[in-house]
Amino acid sequence: MTAILRDLLRYHAEFRIGAALIAIVLLLSLLAGFSPYSPQDVYVVPPDVPPALTYWFGTTSRGQDVFWQLTFALRNTLLFGCTVALISRLLALMVGLLSGYKGGWIDRALMSVNDTFIVIPLLPILVLFYFVMRDRMSWLLLALIMACLGWAYDARLIRSAAMSLRAREFTQSSLFSGMSTREILVQEHLPYVLPIVFSTTMNNMVWSIGLEVTLAVLGFTDINTPTIGGMIYWANQHTAMVAGVWWWIAFPTIAVIMTFIGLFLLAVSMNDYIDPRSRLGSLGGAP
Repeated sequence: MTAILRDLLRYHAEFRIGAALIAIVLLLSLLAGFSPYSPQDVYVVPPDVPPALTYWFGTTSRGQDVFWQLTFALRNTLLFGCTVALISRLLALMVGLLSGYKGGWIDRALMSVNDTFIVIPLLPILVLFYFVMRDRMSWLLLALIMACLGWAYDARLIRSAAMSLRAREFTQSSLFSGMSTREILVQEHLPYVLPIVFSTTMNNMVWSIGLEVTLAVLGFTDINTPTIGGMIYWANQHTAMVAGVWWWIAFPTIAVIMTFIGLFLLAVSMNDYIDPRSRLGSLGGAP
């Protein structure tokens, strides 16, 4: 994996730009640990102050410093995306590797379940969950629900790679040497699909963060936990654009756009690396 990252940083400008954008977002999120205010505190600073040296990103109509609120929002939004991506990657790996390696009735059964999740309309289901569990809907619960709904597409992609690996000579050698199915999948097949996992992780984070922002703006999440969508929700509730408090919406929007572009560029560069022809072109014909 280290060699892959080295090649991506050296030969892919998209990867360098994406990594730089994500590094900025991560740095801002880490600053939340140094905030002088609690994210739930209101009217701790003068309201509706435009960006200046005292308050870099201005203040909100609720008397909150936009800069420090943004650090909390970015931290929670990134943690949300990482939680969804991690859980859904584990599900996609288990289903994809096992289905592609075993084949037969196991493959048909798992892919039947997989295809069922693919055709589920996600946004209406999530809105329904919110109305059913409104009093208990938390940040973590929403992440778990989205993770359980967001693994199916990537499981099919991993399955395709596993089907190719099953026919390789090293798989047959491992089988004849007495290795169990778990050992073959973890020790032999998993390293080959890690680039695919990395690429799909970036795409899944874009999807999950985008959906969380959409739900939060509509008020269908825990709005008391600061997120990018939550900041925009409260700005809309206070008619920030009509009142001329544009910075309340502008800075969260810029931050989430930077996050989307950074994750997208990381995913695109990894997709190019996975494709042998694109990789050879990027490396100048190097093996």
